[in-house]
Amino acid sequence: MALVKASEFKAKCLQMMDEVAAGGESITVTKNGVPVAQLVPYRERAETLIGFCANTMRSQDDLIEPAGVQWEALTE
Repeated sequence: MALVKASEFKAKCLQMMDEVAAGGESITVTKNGVPVAQLVPYRERAETLIGFCANTMRSQDDLIEPAGVQWEALTE
């Protein structure tokens, strides 16, 4: 994340927008050394919650195979 003074951001706004869109790294704009705004790349939102996390998680185990653990409830 890059820190940029407000005066520099004002002078190079369009160039910085292109850099953020291309590189994906955000820029924090400061005024008198205090962060006041953040420029982040735009990401489209999912229209519904179904499929919101698609392709973000993977299972390394066989989900159908028994775990091989003996439960107390099964031993009477």
